[in-house]
Amino acid sequence: MTQDARKTQDRPCQRVDIAIVGGGLVGASLACALAPLIERSGLNVAVIEANPLPDLDETAYQPSFDARASAIAQGSRDRFEALGLWTAMAEEAEPIRRIHVSERGRLGATRLNAGEFGVEALGYVLPNAWMGRVLHQRLGELSLDWHCPARVTSISPQDGGHRLELDDGSRIEAGLTVLADGGRSGLKERLGIESRHEAYDQVAVIANLEVSRSHDGVAFERFTPEGPLALLPLSGQRMELVWTHQGGAEGETLAASDGDFLARLQQAFGDRAGHFRRVGKRHAYPLSLVTATEQVRPGLAVLGNAAHALHPVAGQGFNLALRGVMDLVAALEEGLEAGRAPGDMATLQAFEAQRAADRHSVTRFSDGLIRLFGVDHPLLSHARAAGLIGLNLAGPLRRALGRRAMGRER
Repeated sequence: MTQDARKTQDRPCQRVDIAIVGGGLVGASLACALAPLIERSGLNVAVIEANPLPDLDETAYQPSFDARASAIAQGSRDRFEALGLWTAMAEEAEPIRRIHVSERGRLGATRLNAGEFGVEALGYVLPNAWMGRVLHQRLGELSLDWHCPARVTSISPQDGGHRLELDDGSRIEAGLTVLADGGRSGLKERLGIESRHEAYDQVAVIANLEVSRSHDGVAFERFTPEGPLALLPLSGQRMELVWTHQGGAEGETLAASDGDFLARLQQAFGDRAGHFRRVGKRHAYPLSLVTATEQVRPGLAVLGNAAHALHPVAGQGFNLALRGVMDLVAALEEGLEAGRAPGDMATLQAFEAQRAADRHSVTRFSDGLIRLFGVDHPLLSHARAAGLIGLNLAGPLRRALGRRAMGRER
């Protein structure tokens, strides 16, 4: 046995009530949402994050042209406000005041307007780096244990929870372990939790654009034979592009010069948003529908992309995850009031019962859009166009779609 191994073995094992594996947007949101229970009930919480934290000095924040961003539904904005975080997040938030949904080559379109719903915005677009900064600044105010950068090298069930070993030499026994690591660590698989994968044979090309005129807070969702194309408003005259390609077809788009890329995009989208004048770095992500076959076990919960990964067509992924965060905290609070430990299966089953219907509804909605608009048939195309026109004219149906877009369909 090496000297380092002996030092690790000699370290005392830390006992915590909750260990959150992953300090990204979902894991950090959970830790922030647990603040009242940490302060009121004295919960011991540990957060384990593999990547070093960025510099949290406010003066050091320099938003880049290429910064990735997320669409935050109005319901998620309300949840962040309840956590006391929205005022800071709003500093870099770009409101979505209107949503325009159309199909290329067809006249039908559906338009959603925030004024119709009596809200300032249907949602917001926030740079991921800024959201992370706000969340981590809040975590710095809480009494919790940070292990960063650190990776979980092993996880094993035991009486009363799980035992975690970290590559920084720490050992943790947790009553409840929450996997919020995006599903990238392999811990879920090591525990024997499988995932159902339904590949779409599509790849999303993501980049930031500069447009020739103000976007006026309009987000576009355009369905094409190759797949959906979305534009989200960013600060200034920038928009974030999510351009879906059939698998293998993204290579030419990624390799094209900036000029050729913008010309192809203009042809695919049209000039409704103005002329595309500049494009930043391009990133490609294969798309599939992924669902963990088990969301909870005694002493274990799975959240975020580790639990479910959706097609980005409706911008529902993070919003669904945030509702899961808030439902888990509500279940934990109710369980603690009833005298149950955080990892108690009755508490986790109550959480899963609350999540199942929402998860199924959102998955069916986003997957259904892909499959409906992915069939290229003249009669069906005409029916879709008529449906978009009818949806735009039918107030109740349009408002139902708006409530879903705002994350208030529950």
